[in-house]
Amino acid sequence: MAMKGQKYKSYPESMKMEAIRLHLEEKWTYRQITEHFGIQDKDRVKKWMKKYKQLGEFGFLDQRGRRQAYIDQDRYVQQLRRENHMLKKCWEIWMREVQHRSTPS
Repeated sequence: MAMKGQKYKSYPESMKMEAIRLHLEEKWTYRQITEHFGIQDKDRVKKWMKKYKQLGEFGFLDQRGRRQAYIDQDRYVQQLRRENHMLKKCWEIWMREVQHRSTPS
């Protein structure tokens, strides 16, 4: 918790994404990442990783104000994609049944 008059250190989204990439793709440890970027809080990268796993890139957006709409919009798009995928499967099954019925036995 910050003491009175203490400023919070903020990091750009690009740096957070690079830290996540280094951890996931390059297999860097949290310690290596914090030393490389000069991050004072040793648990900061772990917190970024947790947010990234839960919300993806949207986890790094500023959550103040109306930013929740971005997360809701992403969830809605994912839901529409799932529904679209399901409808395509249903369409394929229906077309196979129609073709099966129309071919003489």
